[in-house]
Amino acid sequence: MTQPYLIISMGVSGSGKSTVAQMLAQQFDLTFLEADDFHSPTNKAHMAAGKALTDAMREPWIASICDKIKSDGNNCVLAYSGLRRAHRQKFRELGFKTLFLYLNGSKELIAQRMSERAGHFMPVSLLDSQFASMDAPQNEPDMVLVSIDDPIPQIVANATHIVESFITANK
Repeated sequence: MTQPYLIISMGVSGSGKSTVAQMLAQQFDLTFLEADDFHSPTNKAHMAAGKALTDAMREPWIASICDKIKSDGNNCVLAYSGLRRAHRQKFRELGFKTLFLYLNGSKELIAQRMSERAGHFMPVSLLDSQFASMDAPQNEPDMVLVSIDDPIPQIVANATHIVESFITANK
């Protein structure tokens, strides 16, 4: 059996990771998973109250996402913050061919995008904590930086090109 693909669209809240992941899932006929859907009600309420999650609060969340990916065994794309290197490593250990797309941009641009969206539990006030918690990807060969300075259609086009190359190289 061929090793399945795991594409992870990652970045701080408001970076566009869910939008990019959904578009990639459609483009490549991959299962789409939204990491936010795996947060406990307690974690969501904690963040909605303007409080950042601790690493201890993130552990069961990461475990439930990994369990879902592993049990499904499908080619999938995951929209996930990827703040901690140790957590990113857990996804690498699932036995999938893994690619991380790190959607990166300025705090100002992301804050603007966050203020324009409605109905999300993550307040703009937590953006600083997201940046502070991000372990910068260094020496992670499965990580590709994707600038979010362009309009969304161009960001998706750039990500699509990267994923096409990854899939072609891993057939």
